[in-house]
Amino acid sequence: MRRFALTLLPCAAAVLVHLWLAHRRSSTPPDCAPLSDEPLPFYEVLVGVLSARHHHELRQAIRETWLGYIRDHPHFQHRVEVKFIVGNHGCDVPEEDREDPYSCSLLNFSEPVTGQDAEIETVVVTDPSVLAPADVSAVALDFKVLHPVVVTKLGVFSSSSRAELHGNVTVKLLQLDQEEAVVTARFSPASTGTMLNWVWYKPVEQFILPKGFEGTLVWESADSAALTTVDASSVKLSDGGGVLKISSIAEGVLPHRSALGFPGLAGGFTFTIYDGDGLAELLRGRPARMESHASRLRREDAALQEESLRHGDMVLVDVVDTYRNVPSKLLQFYKWSVENTAFSLLLKADDDCYIDVDSVLLKIDHKALKRRHFWWGNFRQNWAVDRIGKWQELEYASPAYPAFACGSGYVVSQDLVQWLAGNADKLKAYQGEDVSMGIWMAAVGPQKYQDAGWLCEKECYADMLSSPQHTAEELRSLWDRKRVCGDPCGCLWDP
Repeated sequence: MRRFALTLLPCAAAVLVHLWLAHRRSSTPPDCAPLSDEPLPFYEVLVGVLSARHHHELRQAIRETWLGYIRDHPHFQHRVEVKFIVGNHGCDVPEEDREDPYSCSLLNFSEPVTGQDAEIETVVVTDPSVLAPADVSAVALDFKVLHPVVVTKLGVFSSSSRAELHGNVTVKLLQLDQEEAVVTARFSPASTGTMLNWVWYKPVEQFILPKGFEGTLVWESADSAALTTVDASSVKLSDGGGVLKISSIAEGVLPHRSALGFPGLAGGFTFTIYDGDGLAELLRGRPARMESHASRLRREDAALQEESLRHGDMVLVDVVDTYRNVPSKLLQFYKWSVENTAFSLLLKADDDCYIDVDSVLLKIDHKALKRRHFWWGNFRQNWAVDRIGKWQELEYASPAYPAFACGSGYVVSQDLVQWLAGNADKLKAYQGEDVSMGIWMAAVGPQKYQDAGWLCEKECYADMLSSPQHTAEELRSLWDRKRVCGDPCGCLWDP
């Protein structure tokens, strides 16, 4: 009996393994890599087009122009595969309630709006022992306005607990990256102003700072001993209930601009909230806006699913679809590409770009560009890091980016995509996908092939490979002229 049981044991084990594998296959999400032994579909060039959820018209224009040309071409349809990369999630915050149009951060007004006419102090010092002499001659504090405010006074810390100043100090409020101050106050031992909570204040001309204003407060003195600072952990900064977003002044924070001052606090300012009634109305209307926005997102989700099923050319990646998340969208597509296809080269483009498919493939063939460790594009060199606006980057410390390719189109080899996909969870996403790609590629040092045919700006040349920033109508016009007379920029008979 025992011998019979031992004989059956391998069979039983095989059955259990078979059942386990069957269960594993049935429970694997469809978006994951195939588990079958069938080879992945192979393409010489895989094209990924970054597209916003609501850009249906641009996607349709591409389908009717260069993408449609690829699909109808008897040879190209087997060489090239095109996919639109779209975030599977829309931002659940209505635009009116976001910090800026590029992210999905909620305007977090955390305190009730009361006493709009009362001045608010950004810093209150209750114990003068926390004040200490500075060891620098310039200190700067960055802030961003999330609801309009009016700055009423600028102030500088007392030099000691005896409520005095030991030198001359100039306090300036500037718009970031602007040389001329919006308002200025000058302090001296003979002209200290009025003290409140160990801060000397002087009134300034009052201007409305609008939502989105990015400013910096700079304290300067020819004698560093004249400036007094505080330990950031010993004071609480007031943002007026969320109307200001004040940058961190914690020890070890890198300066965002090398010329204006070391990040810190050498005084404060007072402000009032402008249009408090409008702010209160904004908050009262938020629940209704959130509900309406959620309903619109559900309709958008349904439309995207229908579009994806109809055309079969969309990759919905697990990302909230906002501008700040575009680098993450790109990394998710790289992961999808190595799990679901086989290819030699990957071409990245945006959904507002014209692509000359014939010229791209012809150059690949004639220049023998199917190589390893290879990056083909039009590279920007020594591009300055922006600290404000849409392209604001506050975490990349260098003043300039490594070389990066223009986003209208560039091509990378499969091995580089494999490296990016394998390290996607470790790579940091910076403010844009193109500069992020440059930073990531700086770690591996690919062979770069410079080609001005990938245009960086909205221009038109007969021999261009790509051109960005077009409307759907312009994409169709460019392609129509290219097909009719071979020149996307215009035919002889054009008016």
